[in-house]
Amino acid sequence: MFNKRIIATIVLFSLVALGVSTAVAQARSGSGLPLPRFVTLRSGEVNMRAGPGVRYPVEWVYKKRNLPVEVVAEYDTWRKIRDWQGTQGWVHQGMLSGKRSIIVTGDLRTLRNEPKTSSDPNARLEEGVIARLLECPSGTTWCKIEADGYKGWLRKAEFWGVYSSESVE
Repeated sequence: MFNKRIIATIVLFSLVALGVSTAVAQARSGSGLPLPRFVTLRSGEVNMRAGPGVRYPVEWVYKKRNLPVEVVAEYDTWRKIRDWQGTQGWVHQGMLSGKRSIIVTGDLRTLRNEPKTSSDPNARLEEGVIARLLECPSGTTWCKIEADGYKGWLRKAEFWGVYSSESVE
């Protein structure tokens, strides 16, 4: 009985120590950047895996360079991302860029010359259009974007890739 108790105690302390060292290693290996955050896909072909490593199966292959994605977790050199449709999985950090873009959601959207609904239209954007994010001034619900050479303003509610209270300069 005494030997079993000693062995159980040693195993318990070993597991606790292993858990602590694993947690410390994970904390150190993270990027130090805030979570969640928006980034873009760096390549025209990016594998999304079931887990953080090449031993996990590829569940999805993205074919859109500059597609905005949200980083929701980190493990070593792997980032768990979520796309605009809610799909989640793991990609290598090398496949991501800190550049910002947005994807138009919903119906046909009007790109405006100024950040107000009464402003003249500049272009019409369909759902799924990916545009470069230029700025989102503090205290406003509008962001300036560039899509296929057209620059203008869209309301944050008309696209995905920026948090509602976020300002981007």
